[in-house]
Amino acid sequence: MLALGLALSILIGISLSFFGGGGSILTVPLLVYVLGLPPKEAIASSLLIVGIASSSGAVQHWRAGNVRPREAVLFGSAGIVGAFAGGRAGAFVDGGLLLLLFAAIMLLTSTAMWRGRKEVGEDRVYELRSPGKLVLQGLVVGGFTGLVGAGGGFLIVPALALWAGLPMTAAVGTSLLIIVLNTMSGFLGSLGHVEVDYALVAMVSGMAIGGSFIGSRLATLIEPASLRRAFAGFVMAMACLILVREGTLVVQTLSPALPSTWPQVSFAAAMLALGILAGRGSKRAAESHSALAFSQGAGI
Repeated sequence: MLALGLALSILIGISLSFFGGGGSILTVPLLVYVLGLPPKEAIASSLLIVGIASSSGAVQHWRAGNVRPREAVLFGSAGIVGAFAGGRAGAFVDGGLLLLLFAAIMLLTSTAMWRGRKEVGEDRVYELRSPGKLVLQGLVVGGFTGLVGAGGGFLIVPALALWAGLPMTAAVGTSLLIIVLNTMSGFLGSLGHVEVDYALVAMVSGMAIGGSFIGSRLATLIEPASLRRAFAGFVMAMACLILVREGTLVVQTLSPALPSTWPQVSFAAAMLALGILAGRGSKRAAESHSALAFSQGAGI
């Protein structure tokens, strides 16, 4: 299975390069169901793999002038705190429940990719519109990153475009840098309670980086919208399979799988409430834009 897992790791890099993201939602299922890692170890390993793979794209965008340091620091500083807290909180949450949360993130991601991302004009004058909302969403996205191992780009890109006022190319480039910061912080937060196979991480990361070069080439040959929707359908189907598989196991062991202490319940409720508020804020802000064109769905 190792050979198959490494071959499939190429898809992580292809997704990151072609869509500007999406690799994180493939990494955890690959590590759990193909390479046989326990859920918590897979999530910690995914954080490191996604961080390494995203750094390549972040460097390319930095050289192209598409990374805005001020916005990255503002969003990323809050994200680092949230990611570290999420990584630490993962020690107190059942592995099956973490996979269910991850499957929910996959459904949100696949929906965002299916719909595409609204473009805004690149010639507009941009200014930081709502730093408070940007910091809040950075904290929420960071928490989910550390907890379930997903990069969260499908929330980062709209937040940077709508509340930081960045053009879409800068939002994508800046989001990759933020993903690197969040995943590395989440990984550090998980180190105290998870053992990581660094040799396996290095092999998967190497294949993912190799896949990123394939993705760059495919971007010049394939019509993006068609591939984006095909990929979204695949991710949605995978999420449903995980929900069925892990949901059955969690139901069988419902009591120990759910948060049982007051700190656990409080954390879960706070993360759910903040996630709902952030999602509603993004939707309202998106509806206020009149742009009609859709892009590849990058930054997932």
